[in-house]
Formats: sequence, C-alpha cells, structure tokens
Amino acid sequence: MLAAVLAATITFFFYRRLGHAPLVKASSQILVAAKDLPVGVALTASDVMLLDWYSTELPAGAFTKADAVVGRPVLYPLAARQPVLDRDLGVQGAGIGLAGKIPEGMRAIAVRANEISGVAGFLYPGSHVDVMVTYTPPGNKMPETQTVLQNVEVLTAGQTIQPDPQGRPEKVNVVTVLLSPRDSQKLQLASGQGNIQFVLRSGADQTQASVQPIRLDDLFPGNKPPVVAKVVKHTPREPKPMYSLEVIQGTKKTEEKFEDSKNRGISTPER
Repeated sequence: MLAAVLAATITFFFYRRLGHAPLVKASSQILVAAKDLPVGVALTASDVMLLDWYSTELPAGAFTKADAVVGRPVLYPLAARQPVLDRDLGVQGAGIGLAGKIPEGMRAIAVRANEISGVAGFLYPGSHVDVMVTYTPPGNKMPETQTVLQNVEVLTAGQTIQPDPQGRPEKVNVVTVLLSPRDSQKLQLASGQGNIQFVLRSGADQTQASVQPIRLDDLFPGNKPPVVAKVVKHTPREPKPMYSLEVIQGTKKTEEKFEDSKNRGISTPER
C-alpha cells in the first residue's frame, strides 16, 4: 500500500512539472528534401522545403535558403524530410549523373572488365584500388610488374553510380575511376604497355606505399642465371723505339741514347 502511494505521488509530481514546462521553440529553419530525391536530379524550388530546427547548432553544410541549392545536382539519394547538405550536392552547372560527381580539376576514365577481372566482381562505387601493370621493359627479355597508381577511387561499376544498399558488389563490364589529368595519362599509357590489374584496398587506408617493381626472376630466385665475371683483355703496349748516337770529341768518345725524336728531342752532350 505504501509503495502504491509513493508511486502515485512521484507520478503526480512529474506530471505537474511537465505540464508547466515551457515549450521549446525552434532556433532556426533548415532546408530539407520535400520528397524522395534520386541521384542525378537537378534540384528545383519544389524539391526542397524549410523545416524547423530545434538545435542551437546547424548540421555542417546545411542550407537556410532554397536559392542556394536550386540547379545543383544530387550526388547521393535523399529521403523525404532529410536535411540537404552541401556534401550531397554537385557544383551548379556540373551536369547530372556521373558528370555531377566529378570534382573540379579531376577526370573520369573507364577501364574494360577484361583488364580488371581480378576484382571486377568485388568492385562497387566508392571502392578504392591500386593499379598494377605487367609488361616487358624495352631492351629487356624479363617481364616485370609495377604499381603505377595507388588509392584510386571507383566512380561507377558498370552503369551503377551508387553502391548497393546491402554492400553487395556485382559483376560488371566497365569500371570508371576518378583520377587527376596526369594520372589519367598514366593509366592510358599503362594499358597500352601490358596487362592492367586492379588491387582492392581498404577505403580507410590512405597510405602511399613505396613499392619496387617485381621481375620474373624475383619469383624464382633459385633459377637466376649465374653471374659471369666480365673478362677485360689488356693489350700489351709496344715498346717505344730507342736510338743511340756516338759522339767523338778528339780522343774522347761517348754514346747517347734517346727515344723517338717525335716524343723527345735529341740530347747532345755538353761541351
């Protein structure tokens, strides 16, 4: 009985406190999606609306005016009433679809699936890979494999520009990667030199490893050809011709020897 009275008293106390608590007013309004918005659509004024925001801090990249987002393409799907953030939108005028996902100064280049068969079934938009090429250097009969690019972002897998909601990869014919203009040239040149292979890496791994090329004889060190010492032949120098000169002074006779006069002048004895 005492426990019931105590419980009722506590309930009545909190009821009175909550009943007289002042209502929390919205501190501001932020822009949210008015409906579900797919990737690639360019926003219009009817696609967004203002919604009361009760926190004193706005989400990073939030907007408070519709004019700031009209015309910008959607890079990631937005659900109805989800805040529209700057990271979810492409640059105005950048285009829709894949073009809207290419940052300024970067390029998108496609690679055929037969060149990336090693991990083609495990790639999806947002994956990060290293790019290797196997080729035979000019003037060398020994093939080698070299890592030419590291930490490359995959933009599309086939025609899909968004990863599967369940994180499931799919087999594709073409993969498009995001590169700088110079790295785009590297990939194009590498694809013409030999076989291209993609190596899947963790998206959280941002390190640039120092990787040396691997030659075929590095795989089978026991089969390396023996090192043959180079024999240098020394041609003996021909002795320089020597000349002698007999000098007679009265009853005194002397002999002077000298080399070829082209190298040394003829020496004569002092009188």
